Amino acid sequence: MSRTLVVKVGTSLLRGNKGLSTAQFIAGLAASLSAERAKGHGVALVTSGAVGLGCQELGLETRPKLVEELQAAAAIGQGQLMGLYAHAFKSHAQTVAQVLITRGDLASRRRFLSASRTLQQLLSWNVVPIINENDTLATEELRFGDNDTLSALVAVALQADELILLTDVDRLYSSDPRQNNGATPIDEVQNLAQLDALQTDAGTGNVWGTGGITTKLAAARIATASGIQVRLADGRDPLVLSELLAGRCHGTRFLASLSPIPDRKRWLAHAPVPQGDLLVDEGAARALLDKGASLLAIGIIKVNGEFERQAPVRILTSDGLELGRGLCAYASKELQRCLGLSSHLVQQFEPQLPEVVIHRDQLVITAISSISTTIPAKL
Repeated sequence: MSRTLVVKVGTSLLRGNKGLSTAQFIAGLAASLSAERAKGHGVALVTSGAVGLGCQELGLETRPKLVEELQAAAAIGQGQLMGLYAHAFKSHAQTVAQVLITRGDLASRRRFLSASRTLQQLLSWNVVPIINENDTLATEELRFGDNDTLSALVAVALQADELILLTDVDRLYSSDPRQNNGATPIDEVQNLAQLDALQTDAGTGNVWGTGGITTKLAAARIATASGIQVRLADGRDPLVLSELLAGRCHGTRFLASLSPIPDRKRWLAHAPVPQGDLLVDEGAARALLDKGASLLAIGIIKVNGEFERQAPVRILTSDGLELGRGLCAYASKELQRCLGLSSHLVQQFEPQLPEVVIHRDQLVITAISSISTTIPAKL
């Protein structure tokens, strides 16, 4: 049976490792992915490296800091990067396509579906999409900030079976093994509860390599919650990818959730950037978690942020625990005037507003199922 696979490689690998040049590393990557494609499987590659190659071409010894300098370096490096990939894949008679994406492309539902259809079409034509963030055009507020997040969203858009994050570490550890001889390797993360605990530790600096591992844990959260298995492995070893594709065990495996977010709500859960937070009381939290209810003004106790109607927002418990995300039918100023009011009173005082703040069809629960046990029944 055919499968769809997304592989992500970072800048540290593209610099070359273990005596391999950038071109040699890409040649090995192309060989492994072309062999997988030849078996009839769908393959997409998410790559970094445009800014680094641009700096190298310009002879810059340090990475620029100004946004316009980074964007200009990316414009130079992106062509070089695609040239290397096209040459490497061509030796295996494999066609590739360049796809540049910004956060805005996926934050819009319409553009997300358009990107998904384009990527699916490329796979149906036996083409390998080479995907990168559009660093040349992306403004700060529309940047992913890392290609780990981009790779997870690409996996969601493709409804992939697996996401492989190739990095410059061999696996996830309980702490930094360079500083702690007692650090233990983590070979498998079995569910979202374990993954959320790791993310919490990363936020407090207790997980090794928090600068880089945090984004990889976030990517694993997005993918596994959508029913996609994730593997984190050492891309410096040229044999690791081909062995992973053959079913060998390397690195850390994150198992896909047994109760994934429904297809039509995966975009809502992960792609839009929340523009505000709605804190809800215990009764509203239980209605959302246990009854699949819509969110009403009467259950909202606080609004954070300023936003317009139909903006994406997070739904939080009173102590800040995320329950879900949705598209808010009220602007923040409108909602401030309606906090705690019943739908009847809202219609009486604000007849132009809908009865429901976030309709259940525009809402997705992102909390793990066990969270409902931590919310006491309202007396």
